Amino acid sequence: MEQFPPATQPDEGAGGAHEVTVTCTCDGATARIEVVGELTDAARRPLVRELTDLMLSGTPLKRVELDLCQVSFLNSAGIAALVQLLKMVQPRGIDLALAVKSVAVTRPLQLSGLWHRFTVIDRREDTPQHTHEPLPPGREHS
Repeated sequence: MEQFPPATQPDEGAGGAHEVTVTCTCDGATARIEVVGELTDAARRPLVRELTDLMLSGTPLKRVELDLCQVSFLNSAGIAALVQLLKMVQPRGIDLALAVKSVAVTRPLQLSGLWHRFTVIDRREDTPQHTHEPLPPGREHS
């Protein structure tokens, strides 16, 4: 299992200085990127950098699991970063799965309608353990 050093980005938003840490491990054709902290605009650059480094490493990736279980806050800039990551992997045939555990992440994804665009591994304690598969392109949720 290959491990990459964590990328840390300070977030100097309205709430003061917050840090986001992005770490990456790779095991064969599956990579795991873990995000700790707030998923805001400050997280976009380290996330894109980690994913780009993975795709340029020469490892044939089939799946990237983005572990958001330790994310305490997700805003529209964080959602935009997730969409950017999805647009990076889709043309290459790589599945991007989001592992979620808190309502701070699941609720914004559900309200924005993006819950149905990602493969979601739902690890919340109050729900059965399951994986939600994304809708095929061009299909809308009824």
